[in-house]
Amino acid sequence: MPIIKSAKKQLKQNKRNRARNFPVRAELKTTVKKALTLVKEGKLAEAQKFLPFAYKIIDMAAKKNIIHPKNAAHKKSRIAQALNELEKKGGKSAPAEAPTAAKAEPEVKETPVKEVAEETKE
Repeated sequence: MPIIKSAKKQLKQNKRNRARNFPVRAELKTTVKKALTLVKEGKLAEAQKFLPFAYKIIDMAAKKNIIHPKNAAHKKSRIAQALNELEKKGGKSAPAEAPTAAKAEPEVKETPVKEVAEETKE
């Protein structure tokens, strides 16, 4: 434990700032993971809809100095690159997925995009 008065104050500030930053960092990690998971599962339409939301969360974390701006650019680039690779592959596999698209429509209503968007509005 700190003995000097300024060190005690700094400890209080660190605890307060950590508590303030933690939810943003957790949301950032969850968002990036969801975006990459959507791409990995091959859900092109959902991933494209989720992309602006993911960018928004990443930019917000960079603006609040929770992550470095270059780290934010890296994360956005990683998601975009994965999405571009899926689009290249998706063009070939899209006709094969067309019959199951009717079954996938109810799932689109329950996408994580809306769940996360609702959480951030609250």
